[in-house]
Amino acid sequence: MKRTERLHAVSEALRRSGARGCSAERLASDFGVSVRTIKRDLDALENSGAPIWSRPGPGGGYGLATGASLPPVSLSPSQAVALMAAVSAAADAPYADLAAAGVRKILDVLDPGTRAKADELAGRVWVNAAPTPSRAIRSALEEAMAEQRVVRIRYVSRAGAASTRDVEPVLFAAANGQWYLVGWCRLRDAMRWFIVSRIERAGVTATACSGHTVSEVGEPPANARPVHGGSG
Repeated sequence: MKRTERLHAVSEALRRSGARGCSAERLASDFGVSVRTIKRDLDALENSGAPIWSRPGPGGGYGLATGASLPPVSLSPSQAVALMAAVSAAADAPYADLAAAGVRKILDVLDPGTRAKADELAGRVWVNAAPTPSRAIRSALEEAMAEQRVVRIRYVSRAGAASTRDVEPVLFAAANGQWYLVGWCRLRDAMRWFIVSRIERAGVTATACSGHTVSEVGEPPANARPVHGGSG
């Protein structure tokens, strides 16, 4: 790992450690460098304006001051391109438009040199984005999920039969290259998986969901996981 990328990563590690902080020895072990190197990195971060505190003695360590004014978001070019690639490759994912807007906000505050390097590197990454459902359908499904309200959909089965159903959204799931809306179907009085690309219409109703939970769907496949942001 280049030093610039390590500085970004160390800063993120300190942010995630919160008020408990993190020892120089732990950071050195995590990043595969010496304690002396980590302390030089911490000095460099502090000199750049990062609000780093230190606590000496047993149980001491380093952290970022709570409530302090942080410098603008700082990413390495590779991190910036990773975000752009992930969002571009998953244009059919739930909340993809919001994710793209978030990435644009991050890119807008990068320093000009990093942004230029990220733009150059981005030109070396191609993605084959899948066709996306209509914006109106996606918006309705996303709103129903976020607000936990019943969504009324017109759904076409694999056999071509169309039906209108009221669904209590429980989760979105990606499997076999497709996105699914998983929810309690009031027509069938059971949990059902609906392929999002087969939903012809969708509208959010004023009816609140009755409380069906993810646990009712069952255990996810061994290679599936929620999209929590890291281990914290």
